[in-house]
Amino acid sequence: MISVDGLTVEFGDRALFKDISFVINDKDRIALMGKNGAGKSTLLKILAGERQASRGNISYPKETVIAYLPQHLMTHNERTVFDETAQAFAHLFEMEKEIERLNQQLTERTDYDSPEYYKLIEDVSALSEKFYSIDSTHYEADVEKVLLGLGFQREDFNRPTADFSGGWRMRIELAKMLLKNPDVLLLDEPTNHLDIDSIQWLEDFLVNNGKAVVVISHDRTFVDNITTRTIEVTMGRIYDYKVNYSQYLVLRQERRIQQQKAYDEQQKMIAETKEFIERFKGTYSKTLQVQSRVKMLEKLEILEVDEEDTSALRLKFPPAPNSGKYPVIAEELTKDYDGHIVFQDAHFTIEKGEKVAFVGRNGEGKSTLVKCIMGEIPYTGKLTLGYNVKIGYFAQNQASLMDESLTVFQTIDDVTPMELKHKIKDMLGAFMFSGDDIDKKVKVLSGGERTRLAMIKLLLSPVNLLILDEPTNHLDLRTKDILKNALKEFDGTLIVVSHDRDFLTGLVHKVYEFGNKKVKEHLEDIQGFLQKKKMENLREIERKI
Repeated sequence: MISVDGLTVEFGDRALFKDISFVINDKDRIALMGKNGAGKSTLLKILAGERQASRGNISYPKETVIAYLPQHLMTHNERTVFDETAQAFAHLFEMEKEIERLNQQLTERTDYDSPEYYKLIEDVSALSEKFYSIDSTHYEADVEKVLLGLGFQREDFNRPTADFSGGWRMRIELAKMLLKNPDVLLLDEPTNHLDIDSIQWLEDFLVNNGKAVVVISHDRTFVDNITTRTIEVTMGRIYDYKVNYSQYLVLRQERRIQQQKAYDEQQKMIAETKEFIERFKGTYSKTLQVQSRVKMLEKLEILEVDEEDTSALRLKFPPAPNSGKYPVIAEELTKDYDGHIVFQDAHFTIEKGEKVAFVGRNGEGKSTLVKCIMGEIPYTGKLTLGYNVKIGYFAQNQASLMDESLTVFQTIDDVTPMELKHKIKDMLGAFMFSGDDIDKKVKVLSGGERTRLAMIKLLLSPVNLLILDEPTNHLDLRTKDILKNALKEFDGTLIVVSHDRDFLTGLVHKVYEFGNKKVKEHLEDIQGFLQKKKMENLREIERKI
């Protein structure tokens, strides 16, 4: 369907990738993988026609519809959620208007035998045939179905999009894309602002939709569930595997072992050849053999071993100070905004050392409850923090709260106690900020770099209750694994708000579900909770049939 031939992208004298070629076929579901900076998002933008390559061609059939969801969206308009989503059918609305205009002309004109009149009849017939061949009669139902699937409530449909956060506006863009019924979907980090229910809905849609998908995502479970092919971008070239992400990791390791073996053998052969040349270069009887080996070395193409991303976060939380047995106790806890109840009569107790997850659809009160625990907003009922509780808090928008005019070093220097000032560079180095990186302004940092910078603040003073609100957004897979392992070893109490199933698996052993104005305790890990939810949803469907 889409053919990529000899694609090259250069920045000055550096090639991001060079002479890469591959084909995207009907129904391919491809994960685009590679370390940060390898060129994944750039390649996606080129496929979408958003930017040009230095050299090479991309070709596809004339009628191919390509839809692209970028990682960052800035949408500003006055339409309602429903009307903005219905813009997916704008081309049909325009077609309908044009048919009406042409029919009006046919009614008003009287030159029935003129070539112009016959031309009008031909035009309106061709356009009408095209219009009625597209089934748009159920577009309102289609809009409703997709919006509900992506987590909107019916009462949201008539609210202006300006009322919604960037994450929710991203869902509107995603809804428009899906409704256009594209032949190829290009998705750059589509799950960053979706809750677990919406991610599962999107997974089902992409798997059952039967169209081609190319996705960049740091959500391992999502990638494994939807993709059947993995294209790795590394060292300016690509490797194409006809397997999902987990299988690709195994094959990639095998490839590196084979490459290393071939490289070592070649280096041994080169050393032996050089030794022969050096040994016999003055011997008349060996002149031809020496010259032959010199020419062979000159023409030899040196094998390469694919680089491994050895940069790694070195993360270990300080020992947690001793706290009371129950760091958080809630009794009849209720929160409302101007009469709108977010949750009511919540009862729960979090014990010392427990690691729990807050999950549920967006807008059901997870971050609101965190703010109640932090004492940032008022509530009714009783919320008790235990003896000597010291909280470390990572807010969902933590990365965007930083002063963009400061450098990386200044950002940490401003909040570091005097006795730790001499360790600032060491701390920054442990979080992969070294050399010139520490003098970069915050405004030029990527989302992942900002998140890492915000994480450093959690290490500046020992805490015994860590509260993390969506900490993995913008973090790559390796960094997420390192953070997860550090949290597993943390000897204090953990509350984590997250939609990342892979991150929560093996980390938390109790789940608090937010929904229908309630906070429900589940004494299972995330896999047990999801399995239970699936069974409940199936029973609900059976009741409706």
